[in-house]
Amino acid sequence: MLDTWLWPVLAIAGLAVITLITRTFFMIPERELPMPDWLRRGLKYAPLAALAAVIAPEIAMSGGALIRTLADARLPAVLLAGGYYFWRRGILGTIVVGMAVYLPLHIGLGW
Repeated sequence: MLDTWLWPVLAIAGLAVITLITRTFFMIPERELPMPDWLRRGLKYAPLAALAAVIAPEIAMSGGALIRTLADARLPAVLLAGGYYFWRRGILGTIVVGMAVYLPLHIGLGW
């Protein structure tokens, strides 16, 4: 009985400690860590790159394979949301436009 809950608790505690250490790593030093300017500029784009890495496969793939039809609600939603972003440069509006196109096509037409 002890083994059934001990390992999951140890795993959760270990993951919590690792998360805490990695997230506070840059707050531990008393002074700012020296970084080359090119690295500082590159780190500004890390969240966007991570978001693109998560979203791109979701748009282009279905069931582990590339989509084979243009009758997929994700494609027009991405195109119109991307167009809105380049027009207005607003993240919230981009999400709203994408979902306003995606949901009727996906739920209404079954794409």
